[in-house]
Amino acid sequence: MEIIYVYTKKRSDFGRPCNFSDRAAEVMVDIPPDPAAADAFVARNPVDAHVQHASDMSEHEVNTERVEVETRGVHHTEGGWPKDVNPQEMEQTIRFRKKVEKDENYINTITHLGTLMEHCIKQNNAINIYEEYFGEEEVAEVEDEPPSAKTINVISKLMSVFDVLPRKRDPNITKRTATHLSWHPDGCKKLAVAYSSLEFQQNVKDMSFDSYIWDLENSNKPELVLKPSSPLVSLEYNPKDSHILAGGCYNGQIAYWDTRKGPLPVEVSTVEFSHRDPVYGTIWLQSKTGTECFSASTDGQVLWWDIRKLSEPTETLVLDITRKGLLENALGAISLEFEPTMPTKFMVGTEQGIVITCNRKAKTPPEKIAGTYSGHHGPVYALARNPFYPKFFLTVGDWTARIWSEESKESSIMWTKYHLSYLTDGCWSTVRPAVFFTTKMDGTLDIWDFLFKQNDPSLSLKICDEPLFSLRLQDNGGFVGCGSKLGTVTLLEISSGLCTLQKNEKTLATAMFERETKREKILEARHREMRLKERAKSEVRDEEGKEEKPAESHHEVLEQVRKEFFEVIEAELRKRAQAEAK
Repeated sequence: MEIIYVYTKKRSDFGRPCNFSDRAAEVMVDIPPDPAAADAFVARNPVDAHVQHASDMSEHEVNTERVEVETRGVHHTEGGWPKDVNPQEMEQTIRFRKKVEKDENYINTITHLGTLMEHCIKQNNAINIYEEYFGEEEVAEVEDEPPSAKTINVISKLMSVFDVLPRKRDPNITKRTATHLSWHPDGCKKLAVAYSSLEFQQNVKDMSFDSYIWDLENSNKPELVLKPSSPLVSLEYNPKDSHILAGGCYNGQIAYWDTRKGPLPVEVSTVEFSHRDPVYGTIWLQSKTGTECFSASTDGQVLWWDIRKLSEPTETLVLDITRKGLLENALGAISLEFEPTMPTKFMVGTEQGIVITCNRKAKTPPEKIAGTYSGHHGPVYALARNPFYPKFFLTVGDWTARIWSEESKESSIMWTKYHLSYLTDGCWSTVRPAVFFTTKMDGTLDIWDFLFKQNDPSLSLKICDEPLFSLRLQDNGGFVGCGSKLGTVTLLEISSGLCTLQKNEKTLATAMFERETKREKILEARHREMRLKERAKSEVRDEEGKEEKPAESHHEVLEQVRKEFFEVIEAELRKRAQAEAK
């Protein structure tokens, strides 16, 4: 069937018709030559003509119009009522409902619709219309993609555009470190950065105390400048209220901000009841009110706070592993970890390389320190539980990153190689259980995938020339922020292969962690057995030595040690001579 619609229009609406015809040429104007004008002609001698062999260039400037975006709300009112019924009046609406419910047509309609609705619900339960039937093919495509990352933004506080002059530089002689990063809970459009100088006695008199909240879509200037009484070392968004931030200061105080109330803190803890050292860790707790947090510092204390009353902490714990509760024996905390799914447990990384596991709900303070893990030669700069398997956790310190199991306290189950540069921070991937990130002093970001390979990182990126100090991954796992010692924050977008869960990855990661835990337990049992045997042999040897040999003098012992020392040196020289001869 062909459907034709004819559009009609009056001939008078088309305008005056044009009639064209052929005709002979016609002279309109004839200007005869003027001999008098020839007398006024002047011949130029010589005549210079310039020839340009290069192409002509032109320069244009375009000033585009600025687009201003506004957010406006829409107020929906209740409708569908007859004109004579006011929906705001409760009595009128109840009276009208009772009147309609008595109508036989209403009952028949509801009965009919109920049958249709029941059919739709059963159909919906039987078939999942959102099921992905070809997920395996998509996973295969992701696996073939080589791991990569691209820089999407670089935020530098050196370009202080919030000053009057657009090219005004940061006037501080000492450049401040980006000590902590915190992503906005509702997406990856905002980033809060704490800036502080952690160099000993390097705080210049006129150095700024400010920290910033950056809008990544307009990173020319900060969206909000936070003005604490002392430089911020840690800064965290409240996951329940994105307008609230808690920060730990260099002087040990805790402060919180409401971004709706401006740059100044709403409340600051009193100096008498605060930490005595910089607050390296501040974490929000999962509570009904959403106002509770806790903090850790190198003064050896963990303090719990309620931001509604920051005059004093609600609870205190001294990190004394001797369980005597003495502050002079406490270990300084430099990293803090809390998993919301385990609300009574938390972990603290110390300056001495020891990780302390704590139980907040224990009855006495000594019982709150549940155990310790020792494996680093220096401070534990990063500490994080695996988001998929909380009993496994990652530590970063000295020249290595280590993966631990709660069941094995004597040694880590997996670790990276010893790097040439010091490691400064690390975190797990939020979407892949076997992937984690580390930063180093040479400005390199390493991305490890232990299912792919364990000797080297899957991807190593040179971010900047100065040391990287802080690292934070966005919740969707696709974006990572790195803060440097000179205050530059670099944002990178991770390739889909590193932020997409692979086929059977959870099963493989679980098997790998359990296998390594079992292996470590066997080695620990073997080491304990060997130590017991060595102890028994040494005791027997000491008893025999006391009976048979007289005690050696200090002079004889010194001569024996000197002899053994020179024998080792001679053996080493012989080895080198043989190597050179070859």
